[in-house]
Amino acid sequence: MKGKNTVRRGRLTARGPGRAPLRPADTGLLRRPEDPGFVHSDPWRALRILGEFVDGFDTLARVGPAVSVFGSARVRPGHECYEAARAVGAGLARRGYAVITGAGPGVMEGANRGAAEEGGLSIGCNIELPHEQEVNPYVNLLIDFRYFFVRKTMFVKYAVGFVVFPGGFGTLDELFEALTLIQTGKVDSFPVVLFGTRYWSGLVDWVREQAVAEGLLAEEELGLFKVTDSPEEICELVTAGRQLR
Repeated sequence: MKGKNTVRRGRLTARGPGRAPLRPADTGLLRRPEDPGFVHSDPWRALRILGEFVDGFDTLARVGPAVSVFGSARVRPGHECYEAARAVGAGLARRGYAVITGAGPGVMEGANRGAAEEGGLSIGCNIELPHEQEVNPYVNLLIDFRYFFVRKTMFVKYAVGFVVFPGGFGTLDELFEALTLIQTGKVDSFPVVLFGTRYWSGLVDWVREQAVAEGLLAEEELGLFKVTDSPEEICELVTAGRQLR
């Protein structure tokens, strides 16, 4: 029951003579803050995170089937991985699939380039970094993110498959997060294909000889991904042979 020493504001109630002062919400909204530092507080940060999710969902919900492509930003045109990524992007576009990358150079540029050159939808999910990442010129739909975990959600939520080229920590992070989500049933199982048997063979051998041998992984869990050196096979595996066009 509300007494004379009770004040309510939304879901908050303050009672008693020593209650904290509560201003009406509209008063606080319309008053210019003396200290704008509140924009760096966790509640404000949560609103920015929500805004990024809304923008990402709103933009990507209508793009149709897509494949996310990951790999190093450090390779250049002419490199085997760049040209293979370009071939994969082109092959996916010819099949009617959009391509999603991190929007940067290297493998990402190769995949976006191949898709764009075939008239496909070439999507880039860029990330704000201390040294700003330059968006490659072949992205025709760009979304900028501040938060890695929001961006990574977009890679998973709107993809029907993953293609992973050789890369560093970021690429490995994306690969293992995808495999973990599939392994734990957090997402429907979808194909994960790795390009480059020479690059990945050491890692696959280590997983089999250490994690599987120690009983930390089951042998059949190695079947969550496939490794190949063929861009055409990648396109076939990741789209499960379905031709949308």
